[in-house]
Amino acid sequence: MQRKAYVSGVAALLAALLAGCTGGSDDGGATDDANPGDAGTATATAEPGRYQTLPEACGVVDQDTLDTLLPGIRQLPDEEQRDKAYEGTPTLTYDTDRKVGCRWKVESAEATDHLLVDFERVVSYDKTVSDDSEAERLFAVRQEAADLPEPVSSSSVDPSGPPSSSPSSSASTPTSTESPSPSSSPSSSTSASPSISASGASGSASPDGAAGAELQPRVLEDLGDEAFLDDALSSSGSTAEQRTVTVAFRTSNVIVRIVYEEQPATVGTVPDSEELQDRAQKLAAQLADALAE
Repeated sequence: MQRKAYVSGVAALLAALLAGCTGGSDDGGATDDANPGDAGTATATAEPGRYQTLPEACGVVDQDTLDTLLPGIRQLPDEEQRDKAYEGTPTLTYDTDRKVGCRWKVESAEATDHLLVDFERVVSYDKTVSDDSEAERLFAVRQEAADLPEPVSSSSVDPSGPPSSSPSSSASTPTSTESPSPSSSPSSSTSASPSISASGASGSASPDGAAGAELQPRVLEDLGDEAFLDDALSSSGSTAEQRTVTVAFRTSNVIVRIVYEEQPATVGTVPDSEELQDRAQKLAAQLADALAE
């Protein structure tokens, strides 16, 4: 009788322990691994960017385009030299999935031309911020750093006042004889200058080569998701003036930058702003179309 009572007691104890172990799940209580604050409050992970890889930078510019951007390349006497010039030189990079670039440099009797093309794929490390949003933020920082001037055009004139009350009205009307601003002079002289040579250099008498408000550094429309152009003229001592045109644009989470420079061989010759900008923008449009495919 004592043995039977012992067995019954053990069975009762096991039953009680089992009931205690299962009671937590039956009443919906939280387990040790549960996170009470997670229920219904999880934040969705932001979408990744469209691009997961980058193109081979030295292969994105075709030969015909390089002939236009680097006129001296066709003057190279040796075929091996021309082939090497067309190939370009890759820029130093430690992660070709994130940043790639290529440089070209060609000297001729008329000028020395440089071209840089680089691509950067932006990745957000914040799961709540999309790659596109991070690329948009980074592009805005770079555009601000470019310090683009305020647009100067007739649209900036205050319609509530007389046209002559706005300083921009005189700048946007170069033919006005009442305008005291010297900024109207470069535009007039450049527009009347003879056609440029094959190198893109011009004999314009304009001290800075500017061709008016339409050629000033500015935001560009209809290029990628957003874009801007910068144009700077510099000289070093007695050397010829060098013009640098930069076009940058963003498509989804990829930022593309084109830097196109020309320095004429003759001191006093100013590289033509319109010609260099036109070449750089055409290349940018080609690259944007290629990314969109």
